[in-house]
Amino acid sequence: MNPTFTQLNHGWNAEPNAPDPQAAWQGDSLLLRFRMNSFQFPEYDEDDIGELIFEGCTCYRIGTVNDEGWYRDQGRFGRNGHRWGEFYEVVRGFSPDITPDDWVVRCHDDESRRHFLFYFRDEDFECVARSWSLRIVKKHNKSAHPTAGNAPV
Repeated sequence: MNPTFTQLNHGWNAEPNAPDPQAAWQGDSLLLRFRMNSFQFPEYDEDDIGELIFEGCTCYRIGTVNDEGWYRDQGRFGRNGHRWGEFYEVVRGFSPDITPDDWVVRCHDDESRRHFLFYFRDEDFECVARSWSLRIVKKHNKSAHPTAGNAPV
């Protein structure tokens, strides 16, 4: 069965030219930091940082498919059912026997985990986690504001 994609970023996105995604472990969670898109969403300043927190993350990868490769169908999922530059939950897309070998594995417990996918300008990001949330770090006043996310299913 083909994977299905549910877009999760509504009212926000990563900076389209130089998002600079960086991932780091924080306990059993993964923190993915990137620059926010202030061009499309004026409520964000150009120095604002988005932090996606993936609770109960078991593994992740940052791949090398950029926008040109995606339009040439070089992405892992082709181009069916999703768009370049967006953040998704993928259902029926994670299978250990068909995944790339560049995963950073924290543990092999995939019970009740969900598969997430984000396309940045020069990278694609995937992870398997229980849930996600987004926090915005405003550079001008150094504060963090939770803005979106969801609980485990």
